[in-house]
Amino acid sequence: MWQNWSLRRRINVLLALVLTLGLALNIGRLVLEAAPRVLAEDQSVIRLTRAFIETIMDEVNDAPDPDARLNRIVSDLGQLRHVSVARQGTAVQGTAVQAPSPPVIGRAAPAWFIALVHPDKTSVSMPVIVAGRAETLVITSHPDDEIAEIWDGILTQLVVGSLVGLALFGITTLVVGRALAPLSDLSDAMSRIEAGAYDARVTPGGAPELAALCAKLNHLAGALGEAVEEKRRLAERTVSLQDLERKEIARELHDEFGPHLFALRAHASALMRLPDAATLDVGAMRRHGQAILDQVNAVQQFNRRILERLRPVGLAELGLREAIGALVRLWRESRPEVAIATRFTDGVAQGNETAELTIYRVVQEALTNVFRHAEATSVDVSIEPLQQSTAGHRRSFTRVCVRDDGHGLKPEHKLGFGLTGMRERLLALGGTLTVTSSGTGVTIEAMVPADAMLPADAA
Repeated sequence: MWQNWSLRRRINVLLALVLTLGLALNIGRLVLEAAPRVLAEDQSVIRLTRAFIETIMDEVNDAPDPDARLNRIVSDLGQLRHVSVARQGTAVQGTAVQAPSPPVIGRAAPAWFIALVHPDKTSVSMPVIVAGRAETLVITSHPDDEIAEIWDGILTQLVVGSLVGLALFGITTLVVGRALAPLSDLSDAMSRIEAGAYDARVTPGGAPELAALCAKLNHLAGALGEAVEEKRRLAERTVSLQDLERKEIARELHDEFGPHLFALRAHASALMRLPDAATLDVGAMRRHGQAILDQVNAVQQFNRRILERLRPVGLAELGLREAIGALVRLWRESRPEVAIATRFTDGVAQGNETAELTIYRVVQEALTNVFRHAEATSVDVSIEPLQQSTAGHRRSFTRVCVRDDGHGLKPEHKLGFGLTGMRERLLALGGTLTVTSSGTGVTIEAMVPADAMLPADAA
């Protein structure tokens, strides 16, 4: 049941229990102190009464009628609130003269309370000499009035303590309610954020801790909204780049593959017509056959180029190091005037096909840009593993850096489709791509997560 209670209800119940316990302890303290207090009052009254009687006994014996004088004194002492004196009879007197018990002033205590604090009355016998006779005075304490005073104090403490406790409970409940009021707003805002309303905001209020929590939730909602919007833009850009790439492949197929097929069809048709001629033209057959072979070679080269764009040849079979080595050798053969230095550290993205393909694409795109636009004389390619802390967790990355000594980029230069698509691909993987230019060259640095994962159609 306790687990199902709200925080406000728990605080209110605990406060009520603490106030009730405090009042109960105070009342209990008064009850425990009542018996010693009554006993001390009894002893004090009896002691004072005995001292008074001892003082006046000489005056009693000097009176003309000592018995009458003593009876009057006993009657006068009976008017006291806390004590009464009784005269036990002698052979001459025959009966005992006892003063009536004094009335109780205030509210009388209940019987159970009297039995708890003072179950038995205290009586003391005091021998005296009256007119030469030995008599006994019985001094009896009457703590009823004292007990009534204690009971009145307990009732007063109970009433006042209850009123004070109720006032404190009401004030504290009001303060706690206002202090915890932002919790309901936080709950509503979280529900709206969970439903996708990232524009939900909470007005900071209440205790400083809750105000800080409200501010952090507002910041989190804004960050989530920006992240979702960035994800949407990234998805749109990815689809746009995929469509653009498909259009380019379709254009190349139409512009290059189509003419080759047309030429193959024409030469094959010519070969089919040669046997119908009057004389067999061997030279024409050879020319058409050679033309067909040339077209087949061109189609194979075009097919290899298209496949290289779609999927690096040999990456899965030979591994990342060999695939990049083959790519670098191809550029060295085609552009021998540019020096290409490579540094490949072992342990890079082993066993992760998506990460390996991304690393290869980064190097491929960077080298393509260098040889197309940079007019560089040297290029440095380095690939090495790296550990970074991301959101409080250690994560493994592969750092790919391609640096050239070309003429650099102008301040207003915008990245092309290739690097833009690569940057968005890395963002989708949880990595980064930065392009910097110092005026004498361009540095392309990519951080590829070692645990990168992408759908197969995004590769």
